[in-house]
Parts: sequence; C-alpha cells; structure tokens
Amino acid sequence: MSVTGAVMVPHPPLILPDVGRGQEKEIQATVDAYHQAARQIAAWRPETVVVLSPHSVMYADYFHISPGNGADGSFRQFRAPGVKIHADYDTEFVRALTREAEAREIPAGPLGERDPALDHGTMIPLWFLDHCYTDYQVVRIGLSGLPFSVHYKLGQCIRKTAELLDRRVAVIASGDLSHRLKAEGPYGFAAEGPEYDQRIMQVMGDGDFGKLFGFSEDFCEKAAECGHRSFVILAGCLDRLAVKAERLSHEGTFGVGYGVCTYEVKGAAPDRDFLRQYEEQVRREAEDRRQKEDAWVRLARQTVETYVRTGERIPVRSGLPEEMYAERAGVFVSLKEEGRLRGCIGTIAPVQKNIAEEIIENGISAASKDPRFHAVQPEELDHLVYSVDVLGKTEEISSSEELNVKRYGVVVSKGYKRGLLLPNLEGVDTVEEQIAIAKQKAGIPKHVKDVRLERFEVVRHF
Repeated sequence: MSVTGAVMVPHPPLILPDVGRGQEKEIQATVDAYHQAARQIAAWRPETVVVLSPHSVMYADYFHISPGNGADGSFRQFRAPGVKIHADYDTEFVRALTREAEAREIPAGPLGERDPALDHGTMIPLWFLDHCYTDYQVVRIGLSGLPFSVHYKLGQCIRKTAELLDRRVAVIASGDLSHRLKAEGPYGFAAEGPEYDQRIMQVMGDGDFGKLFGFSEDFCEKAAECGHRSFVILAGCLDRLAVKAERLSHEGTFGVGYGVCTYEVKGAAPDRDFLRQYEEQVRREAEDRRQKEDAWVRLARQTVETYVRTGERIPVRSGLPEEMYAERAGVFVSLKEEGRLRGCIGTIAPVQKNIAEEIIENGISAASKDPRFHAVQPEELDHLVYSVDVLGKTEEISSSEELNVKRYGVVVSKGYKRGLLLPNLEGVDTVEEQIAIAKQKAGIPKHVKDVRLERFEVVRHF
C-alpha cells in the first residue's frame, strides 16, 4: 500500500461550534467542505493519518515528528475546555520515516519537543475526521524554515515510508491561506493577500503542484500565509502519482483565507515528478546567470563553490578588473536560495589588502560562518543566487531625514554597539524600518533615540 489520498484544509478554531458559538455559520461553506473532506478520508480507510501542521513546533533547520506513543489536547485556550482530542501515534511509521529522511540527509525526527499537547492545527482536522472515522493512528509533523524543495523531499520520504511499511496512508495538509485579505481583519490588508489566495487556490484546485515553487519567500511573507509549506509537503507525498483534484471551497469572511481541496490517488504518473522538473529549471537558470554575471559576482560564486566542495580558499587570479586589485573597500557578499536569505557576511570598512581579497574572505564566511544558518552544502550550489555590495565611505548624518532607503545604507551606533543595514533590500520600504533593523542587529533597544547615524552608498553587483 501507499498514500491513498490527501486533503488541504484550514484550521480556524471558531469553525468548531463550541468555540465559534454561532460565528461558524458565517463560514458554512468551509464547514460543509470540511465534513466532505473528512468523509473522503474515511472512504480511503487509512491505517495512518499524517498531519502536517504549521502550529506544531517549528525549527529553522529541522522537521519535528511526533515523539512518544500519543498525545492529547484541548481547546481550553479558545474557551472550550470540554472539547478534547486524543491521538495514538504510529511509532513504527515515525521510526521508519526518520530513517528514510536521514538517508536523504533531511534533518527530521522526534527530537526537540517543547509541548507534548496537540496543537490546534492538528486537532481541528482530527475533530472533523473523528466524526466519521476513528480506526487510525497519527503521525504529526511540524514545518521548518528550510527551502520549499526540502519540504517536497520530506513528502517523498513519507510516501516511500508508506510503501516500505505497506501502510494505507492519508495526508492532511493543515494550513490557512493569507491572513491579510481585509483591512478590518485581525492582521490588516496587504495587496499580496488576495493575490496569494487566488494563485494558491488555482494551483491546489488543479493539482498543478510544480507551481508551488514559484511563490517567493518574500511574497509569502507579505501575504502572511500559514500553510504553504504544508501544501508543498503534501505535493511531495503525491510525487509521480495521478490524482483526482477537487476544489471544495474558498472563503475569506474574517480576513483570513480558508481553502479546502481533496486529492484521490488514481495510479502512477511518472510525468508528475515536479521536484525533478523544478531542479532542472534551477540548473538552467543557474547556467544562464553564470553567462551574465560580472567579475565581482563570478569571484564570489567561484569562491563559495570551491570552498564548499573542497574546503580550499581560492587564490586571487589574474584577469580581474584593475580596481579589484588596486582599491580597498568594505564588501558584503549575500547568498539567496529559493528567494530566501541563505547567508550574508560583510565588512563596513576594508580589512583585506584589496577588493578581490575582501570578496573571497566574505564569500567563505557567508557560506560557512553566518550564525543564522548552517553551512552551505554541495547540493545547494545550483540554487544559490549571489550579490556583492561594494561599500562607499560612511558619513555621519544629523537625522534620519538625510536617509533614503533605496539609495543609502545606514550604520546605527550606540557606544560600542554598531549595526549596519544595506540599502534597497526587499521588504524594507521605509527609513524607520531600516533603522529599526539596524538597531536590532546592533543589540540596541528599539526605544533608544540617542544614537549615532551614518549613511553610505553601495555599488551592487548581481
């Protein structure tokens, strides 16, 4: 046996009558679709139900999988303590999935539990399912900050585990859509909100999972979506399988998107290998970038590729523009992977004897020493997009009015604390945001006003 089907469902607590107390009637289409999806799962008669929840413990570089023999939870925090859910965990499946993920070098397992109680992203789907089917065990999986492609690979591992154990498995991708659909909603409005909902319902309604990789991290963040990574794992579970995709409902009554879709497996479909297709596209795009990159970016890329593959530091070679040998400047080397920052290290003032040496040193550090990320691995190299910022001299300014978030970077200082932010960054749209982030990087509290401000310009190579 293997994965027999999957569903995409939201998890608003007010959808339960004891929590909503009448409000659930305002999203009756979602309620009805949820019951229909639960009945569909029951018809598959799964032995194991894998629940992918954004509200389980989430780590930047690790997928947390349900530990122990089972767990309980209640809706006490939503004023309904009498509504309780119990889940018996499929411990054999958890062990086998952990081994399969380890074999593919995916960091996943039952370590790092913070709260043994079931989260509402898990409980709400199980509440609906328990009304029509109870003969199943659960595997609960949290999301991570790793790239979408790694989430898809984890989905492939789930399917492979189901085949190895000869289990009938149903997958529930729990996740709300955008939280920024309406100005009067709890999170306000952003133009990306309705756009995200329209795009994701088209993709998921059609079962066209390859397009999930086309949602940039920045766009998803601005839309304040909740379930995108759950949906990507679901797609990986259905890799190379033909499915009957059915869109059941979409509502945004309260300013948050709720979508319900079902996917019934209909057999093999080798052409639906979306990750392979995506990685081929990534390789083509990487080759295209290499053809267009300038000497600064080329040196950064060659530095990182050589160091990651061999551990060696490349020498400064001949054939570079003269200014890279003759001039000194602070340099930042930035790496992005699938639209998200993957490493960024730089120097405000020059430390090395020339710009070329500065790029080499900071390129190695960006790939291996940025404390926010684990070191870049060889299989990531084709996915990396590089930029090199060569900094001009800093000049002290008397107020923030002399800043321009697109033109100038900023250095904020207070005593020995000093934080820098480059100009023209995605998601940083105002001077106030720029200064606040620079303060945060320096460890200067937000409320401190008496700070020293400096500005600088950069030449950005990408």
